[in-house]
Amino acid sequence: MSETRKRSRKRFGGHAHKKQKGSRELEVGAQGVLITCNMNERKCTSEAFSLLNEYADALYGREQPADTQDSLSEEEEDDEDAEAALKKEVSQIQMSMKTHQQRFTAVDSGANNVVFIRTHGVDPEQLVHHILSDLHQTKKRKSRVILRMLPVSGTCRAFPEDMEKFLSVFLERWFRAPQRATYQICFKARNSSHNKREEVIKAVAGLVGKLNPLNKVDLTNPELSIIIEIIKTVCCVSVLKDYTLFRKYNLQEVAKEPTNQSTGPQEAANQSTGLQEAANQSTGPQEATNQSTGPQEAANQTQEHGDGEKADGSAESHDVSAGNGTKEAELE
Repeated sequence: MSETRKRSRKRFGGHAHKKQKGSRELEVGAQGVLITCNMNERKCTSEAFSLLNEYADALYGREQPADTQDSLSEEEEDDEDAEAALKKEVSQIQMSMKTHQQRFTAVDSGANNVVFIRTHGVDPEQLVHHILSDLHQTKKRKSRVILRMLPVSGTCRAFPEDMEKFLSVFLERWFRAPQRATYQICFKARNSSHNKREEVIKAVAGLVGKLNPLNKVDLTNPELSIIIEIIKTVCCVSVLKDYTLFRKYNLQEVAKEPTNQSTGPQEAANQSTGLQEAANQSTGPQEATNQSTGPQEAANQTQEHGDGEKADGSAESHDVSAGNGTKEAELE
């Protein structure tokens, strides 16, 4: 009896927590949309598919189904028996499924309360901005559990040398001379402890300063927001417009009617000074005398910016930004 139980445990009990072969996970090279919620990830995924498909159909037209080859002709059916014909048709369908990629695919994000929808043939920044713009204008709530919806235009390994190499090229589109803009840096790490917020923010600010010294930090109303979201060993990056206007891309907040709020412009202006010094370190030797104080000031002038998911599985809260000077209340 005991031997039978041992066999059954070995046969059935050892694979309960193993991922299925071929399961989809967030990996380097992916583009898509990172979506946060408070529990109920299944409902969040369902809402995300509905919302993304609705607006993608409006922007790009309805998604075409996978093309399948015509079934065998009558002459071929006469030459082949039923079994051979069936095998051939199954092979054709499998080949078609491999070559066709769906517009939206849910993958395992690697963190609790976070859903990642991988995109194909879609510009995630354009699509999500279109969604937020419509919600901001109409003030219609189209989701119940989705909190923030952040487009991800690029991904790389979440290690300093990999991030520096990737971002030095990725950021050129927006910040390399003659392009210039005011900006802020928003950072959050989940299930990752090897990236220090101060170091990441200073490094990114330095890269932006190298691309064009005329790029300036603005923590009240920046033209662009550099979003860096790290999950385990994957770094997700995007550069977003209207981040402050769209309430940090929070679907619940952007649909609310506007209220009078104090933004503390003087406080925000003071905070931007430290980060700007970090960005200026790479522009010339004349700034060398300021390096003893500038980097530390830049490291200190960061502020929480995230959606406050405490159940996201992270060992430590790293939700910070070189962002606007107030801590916005978001619906959790």
